[in-house]
Amino acid sequence: MWSRDIGIDLGTANVLIYLKGKGVVINEPSVVAIDTTTRKVRAVGEEARRMVGRTPGNIVAMRPLKDGVIADFEITEAMLKHFLEKAGAKSRFGKPRILICAPTGITNVEQKAIREAAQKSGAGEVLMEHEPKAAAIGAGLDIFQPSGNMVIDIGGGTTDIAVLSMGDVVTASSIKVAGDKFDQAIMAYIKKKYNLLIGERTAEELKKTIGTVFPGARHESMDIRGRDLVTGLPISVTIRSEEVQEALEESVSAIVAASKSVLEKTPPELAADIIDKGIIITGGGAYLHGLDTLLTEELKVPVMAAEDPMSCVVKGTGIMLENLDKVSKKRGFFSRV
Repeated sequence: MWSRDIGIDLGTANVLIYLKGKGVVINEPSVVAIDTTTRKVRAVGEEARRMVGRTPGNIVAMRPLKDGVIADFEITEAMLKHFLEKAGAKSRFGKPRILICAPTGITNVEQKAIREAAQKSGAGEVLMEHEPKAAAIGAGLDIFQPSGNMVIDIGGGTTDIAVLSMGDVVTASSIKVAGDKFDQAIMAYIKKKYNLLIGERTAEELKKTIGTVFPGARHESMDIRGRDLVTGLPISVTIRSEEVQEALEESVSAIVAASKSVLEKTPPELAADIIDKGIIITGGGAYLHGLDTLLTEELKVPVMAAEDPMSCVVKGTGIMLENLDKVSKKRGFFSRV
């Protein structure tokens, strides 16, 4: 049985787990390798990620979450159970309270699926909170004052944009354009331009190593290998930073448009606070080269990446858990489901 308070950032790309009193104890890819003939789990997390694109026909490495929500309930449950056991959350004294973060645009049905997966994995009470709120707290913003704070949380499946004040979300937007869509855009661009088929891992490596989203901000190149769609043979081509920027242009434009929309709906007094404080980017997308510069130029507001942006959401859950008895009574802080 489990008894400790646990915070979970159940991401499309990564699962991070915070154990009360210990900090972040798990940070692994949301990937599960299963045997399709028996439906048995063969590997979870980093071990399963290494298998992506390199398994025999009967073993499939898959992500059980898509666009920030559960796509395969059974596999999500198995993944959560594995990570909770690995985190050392077992105890003789009872089941834990688990705080899970979810995108702002999540439906009641999707919320129920997350709750049930957590309960079947061993949770007692399940609390849920919006990702951008946890991200803002984890990034060190004081969202409990009557003052505007804005955060853009770019994960693997969704980008959540929110303005927060007095401990709650004032205006928000959630779009299904984030890290995964960036990788898919790079894959599609290279397929169209070079007739070359590459995998997600190669696309991600391109994005991280030479990618940029601000025109002229980076001038690097990288050799990649893939399968020629004409001959069917493996070939190598050289990709430049400018090409990655061109590939990501449409996806990044969607994030800019959503951010502008949230700002336009923000009350004037809070908008004035945001102009003074700036906007914080969290999530893995914050590492995208040139994104802060591009958003600053487009939104006319200073934009900066948080310190350790990948961990902001789970650190936020940790801060909430450490102060659970004190803050759970505040209206709107937690959604008990």
